[in-house]
Amino acid sequence: MTNTEISENNPEKELKIDKSISDDKTKQISKKNTTQNRKITPKNDKSTKSFDEMSNEIFRDLFSKKDSLVKEIKELETKKNEIEKDIESNFKGQSDNIAKRVKGFQEYLTGALQNLSQNVEKLELVSQPIIVKPSPLDEKKQDNRENNVVNVPALSETFKPDEEIIKSCFSSFTEQPDFYAEPWKLRRSLDSSDIEIMDDWFFNMGGRGSLESRGSRQKNALFSAGLISILGELYGDQFQTLILASQPERLGEWRRILQDSLGLTRDDFGPNSGIVLFERPEGVIERADRLEANEELPFIIIDAAETSVEIPILQFPLWVAFAGSDNEIYDDLELN
Repeated sequence: MTNTEISENNPEKELKIDKSISDDKTKQISKKNTTQNRKITPKNDKSTKSFDEMSNEIFRDLFSKKDSLVKEIKELETKKNEIEKDIESNFKGQSDNIAKRVKGFQEYLTGALQNLSQNVEKLELVSQPIIVKPSPLDEKKQDNRENNVVNVPALSETFKPDEEIIKSCFSSFTEQPDFYAEPWKLRRSLDSSDIEIMDDWFFNMGGRGSLESRGSRQKNALFSAGLISILGELYGDQFQTLILASQPERLGEWRRILQDSLGLTRDDFGPNSGIVLFERPEGVIERADRLEANEELPFIIIDAAETSVEIPILQFPLWVAFAGSDNEIYDDLELN
């Protein structure tokens, strides 16, 4: 029996067989697809899991760095505050110490100079009359001669012979300033209080002593310019002004003000000129000794910022030392 015959005899059975075969194929394909899907799904889960882990690690690292940075910032802020407090406390302490020392030394210096001036004024500088006794051999020849007496003028009478010239200069200083006056003549005006102090310095102190600062280096230099102008009228080229200030900036300020007040040039400042500037007292003393040896007159000016006066300076006939106030000295220390 052939297949053709079977088909012809039982067509329904043939349909069932075909259907069964078709169902089997469908099941096999479905099963295969399911198996493939199962194989693919774990891979996707694995990749998703690894991405989440990496993200979490990155975030954990960032948070850790953030925490460490915040901690470091707080530590730095704490150190900054401590340093600021330390600087503030040290600066205030040092400032107070400097102010106390300056004030104490100024009081000592002012008192010492005042005592010195008072003691000098009280000294009996007029020597006792010296009687020259004749020799016994010449006694007969000297009978009709008067005894020789040597008198030394008092310190306050040093400028008495020149009082008229000095008073005339005082009068010109109170008038309108002459900006075109000759060199070494005062080209500025002075207050009546300045004139009173000058009068006391010449006729009571004898041209030597300590004066209270006029309030600033500029005013002290202008006052000194007036003294230099008067001494120039009295002594001409036979005197030299020696200025002592321990810092170049202070000397530069003195030079500028005197140059403007007296109509001077830079050539008027130097060892062979009318005004010499010194940073150390030893140079002033050496120069003054040399001037006196050459029969010239030194005029010494001591800046208000100087905290001491060397004893040898006090032996010279013309000198003025400005005593600055507490605030003036303290401000000058801060600026320099």
